[in-house]
Order: sequence, then structure tokens, then C-alpha cells
Amino acid sequence: MTDERDRLIFEKTHEGRRGYSIPAQDVPSTTVERSVPADLVRDEIAGFPEVSENNLVRHYTRLSTWNYGVDTGMYPLGSCTMKYNPKINETAARLGGFGGLHPLAPESAVQGALKVMYALQEMLGETTGLPSVTLQPAAGAHGELTGMMMVRKRLEDRDGKPRSLVLIPDSAHGTNPSSAHLCGYDVREIRSGTAGNLSTDALAEAMTEDVAALMLTNPNTLGMFEDEIVKAAAIVHARGGLVYCDGANMNALIGKARPGDFGVDVMHLNLHKTFSTPHGGGGPGSGPVVATREMYPHLPAPIVVKAGDRFRLDFDRPKSIGRVKAFHGNFGMIVRAYAYIRALGPDGLRDTAENAVLNANYARVRLRERYDVPYDRINMHEVILSDHRQNANGVTTLDIAKRLIDYGFHPPTIYFPLVVHGAIMVEPTESEGVDELDRFVDAMFAIADEAERDPDLLKRAPVTTRRSRFDEAAAARKPILRWKPGISAA
Repeated sequence: MTDERDRLIFEKTHEGRRGYSIPAQDVPSTTVERSVPADLVRDEIAGFPEVSENNLVRHYTRLSTWNYGVDTGMYPLGSCTMKYNPKINETAARLGGFGGLHPLAPESAVQGALKVMYALQEMLGETTGLPSVTLQPAAGAHGELTGMMMVRKRLEDRDGKPRSLVLIPDSAHGTNPSSAHLCGYDVREIRSGTAGNLSTDALAEAMTEDVAALMLTNPNTLGMFEDEIVKAAAIVHARGGLVYCDGANMNALIGKARPGDFGVDVMHLNLHKTFSTPHGGGGPGSGPVVATREMYPHLPAPIVVKAGDRFRLDFDRPKSIGRVKAFHGNFGMIVRAYAYIRALGPDGLRDTAENAVLNANYARVRLRERYDVPYDRINMHEVILSDHRQNANGVTTLDIAKRLIDYGFHPPTIYFPLVVHGAIMVEPTESEGVDELDRFVDAMFAIADEAERDPDLLKRAPVTTRRSRFDEAAAARKPILRWKPGISAA
């Protein structure tokens, strides 16, 4: 696309055009000038677009058709669980009694909202086997940080010192080390065994009384269930440490297994993954933390408690880590997750986990015909491929991911987990049917054929989009974050 075409698409300004109509001023201008301080009056923005309302609406509507999302097609981002969000949940979150609430309304005026929050706390505690629950954290990484703050507080309260070290398997989520560091801990990596699971021998060797916690992800980022997690928890507990579980992949276990029964002390959940509330641009996230009864005093304040048939916010928590989020968490996400759980019930939640695992294993068995599968055994919700076979023709994981765009799919997560060279992490999620899975596999097979027949095509991909490859290094270092006159971000 040429710079001139960019200008024609994005520069719609014509002097004198307006997208609004304001009634004539009915007070003297001098009155307005006196009532508005000069330092609050903004000057005209040089070069600001002058467009009509219909041109403005068409511009943004056109841009929306260039985007890809979960309502457009399969979104196989491994470790992100980008699945379909039921629209009934959106309706529930927009009910006037929920969507119109002011966060500072008195408890007497928000009993319905507090009841939903309390009920969701109970549901999450029951499904995980960890009854102490906070809904405050705003995202998964925020939940990790909150959970590790609780670990530190618990050790200080119990032993008088927080300890100094956190052990993290190399198959854990990438934000785990950052969360531990932010809580003042040093981190030591524990290498996985050849089957892609945590080595309990390596854990036992590393476990000392300086270790505050083991932070592991289960299922891990290789898509494997940590089948020795009970043994691992016993090793950590024997030396006085705690077990933190990254629950971002809980959609593989929900209704089937409870982490609290494995020996987990604290974990976070992603409502915007397991419980089908929107990610990022579709709405804020939510990362509640669940924990054992022993961790209850350290939950962030306030939490919702029930007194008789009424609900209230409990701020009187002297051993709490304190507030971690303004107001009471991202309430709209709480309503959506509540509606999702109530709609599915226990049997429906169990079905989602079974379908997530079935879809991922179906993808593994079909894709291994043409792609390398480093851990070719029963996996959980996602499967890891690599570009090993395609590398023989100079084709890389990035080339495969870019070419998928031409076939109408959002690329999967690539180059993660780091323990697999050229990793391609595919998570079909439970919301895809076999027809869409087959369409995805067909596209991957076609790309494998092209890698052998015309590898240069893949290196130019995507070729059907309005833009081909960007200079990603420059985009990261010098991003264009807002519109500027004469600069196109097409």
C-alpha cells in the first residue's frame, strides 16, 4: 500500500466539515469568558481533522472490519484461552442494576451486587477446593502478585520472616518470576524432565528452609498435567514452604479436579479465560485469588461477608495485605463469570474441561502428520508444535504464523514456551467445533506444503492483507500510539 493510498484512506479532513451541531449561544460571550478560567480553555489543535458525522462513523466501522476477534473465527492463542464469550453474559452485565451502579454507593443500596460477589466467591472456592477468596485483582498477573504478597505475609505472620527464595519450573508462565521479584524474592529455575513435567528430584534438591514457595503452572505451558504435584507439594510443605499454583489454565481442570486437593495453598484464576469474560480490548480482565483457610486473614481488604440475610464489606482485617484494587474489582467481569457458571452448572463446567482437552488432543494427533510435536503424548488444553521440519527449507515459526493470516486465522502463540525451540502453541479451546478444527488443520497442512514447494511465499506472508510484515523491532521501540497530522498508522 502506497503512502498516497494511506493518505486517501485515513486523511478525510475537509475544511469546514463538522460531525456535530451545537445550538447558537444564548448568553453573551463575555459571560462565558468570565465563567471559564483561561487556563482551562484549550487552544485549537493544529491539523485536527474536520469531518462529517457519516464519514467519521464509516471510517471507524471500516477499521472494525479489518480486525480479527473471537466473534470472527478461531483464535488459537496458546495459554490465553481466547474462546467465545456468550452474549447472555454481556446482557447480564449491562442490566441497569449492575451497569449503572456507582462504586461508592452505600452497602444498603447495593445488596444485589454484594450478593453476586459473595456467591461468586463461594463458587470459586468450591470449584478449586480453596475456600478463601478475593475478587479484587484485575488480571492474571495482578492475581499472581496478590497471591505472592499473601505468601509473604503468611510466612511473616507464622515464622517472623518471609524467607528469600522462590522456585519456579521452566514450564511455568512467564510472568511468575516477575511477580516473585516484585515481592522481594530471588528466583531459581527448576528444569523440567524429559516428559515435560516438573522433576520432583530436582525440586527436592533445591528445596531448603530459605524457600518461601514453589510457583508452578498446572497444567503447565507445555500442555502437560503435573501428575506429581501431590508429591511436589509434600516436598515443599515438609520444609515449611508454600505452594502457589498459576491457575490460568484452569479451563482444563474445572469440574474435574480441585487444586486445593493437590496441596496447593494459593492460586489465581483468570475469569477472562476459564470463565469466558472478555480479554483486553473487549473489557478489563479479572484475576481472583483463592487460598486455604489458613491464608484467610491475609486476603486483601475488603471482602464480601454475609451477616444473616444481609451482605457487607469487611474492612476490619488487621493481617490483610491491604487493598490491591480500587473499589471492589472489575465488577462487570464478576457478573459475567457468575452468569457463565450459573448457566452451565457443575455438569456444564465439567463438559467444558473435557471438550478443551479433547479439542487439543484432536489437534495434536492430526497436526503431528506434518509438524514436529516435541511432547507427543496425551496433553491437556493446548499442544506444542515446533518448526523443526519446516526449518529444513528455511521456513520459521514466524513465517508459519504470518501465513496463517492469509488463510483467515489469527496466529497462535509463537516462540513460547522457551524450552521448545521454534515453539508454536495451539489452544483450540472448548468453544470450537470439529469443523473449525478441521479447517485450521487444513490451513496448517497447506502451509506445510508451501514450505516445501515455495518457501519464499511464506517469507513474504501475509500477502492478502492491507499491510504485509511490519518492522516489528521499530514498532516496539517507536510505536505510534495516537493519531498525528500527516502520519498514517494504517
